[in-house]
Amino acid sequence: MFSNIKVIGFDADDTLWVNEPFYRKTEAEFCKLLSDFHNEEFINQQLLKTELKNLKLYGYGAKGFVLSLLETALKITKNRISQKTIGQIIELGKQLLNKPLELLDGVIEMLQYLNTKNYKLIVATKGDLLDQERKLKNSNLEQYFHHIEVMSDKKNKNYLSLLNHLDIKPNEFVMIGNSLRSDILPALEIGAHAIHIPFHTTWVHEEVDEKELEHQSFTHLETISNLTDLF
Repeated sequence: MFSNIKVIGFDADDTLWVNEPFYRKTEAEFCKLLSDFHNEEFINQQLLKTELKNLKLYGYGAKGFVLSLLETALKITKNRISQKTIGQIIELGKQLLNKPLELLDGVIEMLQYLNTKNYKLIVATKGDLLDQERKLKNSNLEQYFHHIEVMSDKKNKNYLSLLNHLDIKPNEFVMIGNSLRSDILPALEIGAHAIHIPFHTTWVHEEVDEKELEHQSFTHLETISNLTDLF
């Protein structure tokens, strides 16, 4: 299946390192701060609505997430939120940005292995540019990658633009990631290959109907270490 592959793309968050659990913890702390106004389920529902509404404006990443926290807090409290609580929400955002980086098991070993093969490895990730650059630097993984691309979104046109920059055809590219919506389906739709490696926690916005995954260029693996069976 992968005989024509020239470039292997890796998602970053929850593919190379831990990310989503930190957001979930921040959301839980946010709900505690607003517990006098509403229950956790309602607050999370309102937060998700706000995040999705703001994606076109803020994009993906921690900074847009914090702005959505503040907007949601103002809405739920009908602008009765205290200055102290606003400060606490901002502090939650700073703590999120300063979380220590945790590489997933097997990542370094697999990147070292693939670097012995005749492939170019790249990172193709969404998120805040400064935050993702910080994570890459702290991960010490930059040495393994030919190219780093922090994308505003991961849709067909974004992948086609990336492949044009890399000067390769879709069938010469394989994308590896945990998000079916962002990493897998767009790659398949443009004629590339895709390998799904699930993570135990996924943002609900990234979930899709598994019926959409019936494709000959789709592969599912349990862990990143299983890539040795394919390359």
